[in-house]
Amino acid sequence: MEILKKPLLTEKVTQLTEKLNRYAFKVDHRANKIQIKAAIEQMYGVNIVAVNTMKYVGKLKTRNTKAGAVQGRSATYKKAIITLKDGEVIDFYSTI
Repeated sequence: MEILKKPLLTEKVTQLTEKLNRYAFKVDHRANKIQIKAAIEQMYGVNIVAVNTMKYVGKLKTRNTKAGAVQGRSATYKKAIITLKDGEVIDFYSTI
């Protein structure tokens, strides 16, 4: 199971990063806080103070076509907000 799917880079998360040293990631919906913490510490080499998780249910989507109304649902996902120790940062744009 790959725990980390991708980092979230939105305006809201960028403000959290600048003010509170928090980062957001989309994670596997089966992962718990301990697994998320271990995966981020291993991948980025940082010390984590706290992990908060949220589950998002996909929104119901409807569109009208020639054949009639078509319904579907956007994907459900889990988001993790991690708080790093003071003075530590994660650089998503560095080349490895």
